[in-house]
Amino acid sequence: MIDEIDEIYDYEVLRRLEDATMFVVHPSAPLLVLGGNQPPDVLNDEGRRWPIRRRRGGGGVVALAPEDLWIDFWIPREDPRWRGDVRAASVAVGEWWSAALREGFDVRSDVHRGGLEGDSDLRVACFAGRGPGEVFVDDRKVVGVTQWHVREGNFLSTVLRATDSRDLVNLLREPRTDLTAALTHHDLHSLGVDDAETLTANLRDRSGPWRFRRLGLSL
Repeated sequence: MIDEIDEIYDYEVLRRLEDATMFVVHPSAPLLVLGGNQPPDVLNDEGRRWPIRRRRGGGGVVALAPEDLWIDFWIPREDPRWRGDVRAASVAVGEWWSAALREGFDVRSDVHRGGLEGDSDLRVACFAGRGPGEVFVDDRKVVGVTQWHVREGNFLSTVLRATDSRDLVNLLREPRTDLTAALTHHDLHSLGVDDAETLTANLRDRSGPWRFRRLGLSL
């Protein structure tokens, strides 16, 4: 069942990239993205009717939309930003986001530096847990972070949503009753970020240099 879901990237091509690359991903429609080993049956019948893709790396399912700020980073092993410690790699990415939000939009945030926290049953949904490198404002998640760590480098996927994620509960099979509350997070609008392009540029400047690519994801 897992192999029936198309992956977002051709990961075997990705891991051969020699240049550190920042991807800004623009899906053509709303979709659901499953974690690397997450079975499709976490979704109910309504959820299975959505476009579905899979990422490599940990974490739970996340609902994404064209308006979200979805930015991924490939860091080859030879790059000075590469970290052998996966937690340190995620924390570094969270610090880039935190600096970009602070300097461009005066958003004061905290980066989670510990391990995975929260009820494991709630982590069926990506934005319901707390993981290394994830960014928070007033204890509400701002940026979700997942990582795929391979011999050739680290691939880190990050998202700052444009809208609420609580409707995801309606697409899951037998969700916990407290999952809706756990999925309460900040988004571009609640942070007062009205210029995603400026935030992207800030993030690129604070973390670069990168080979910069916009990736259109047709669904």
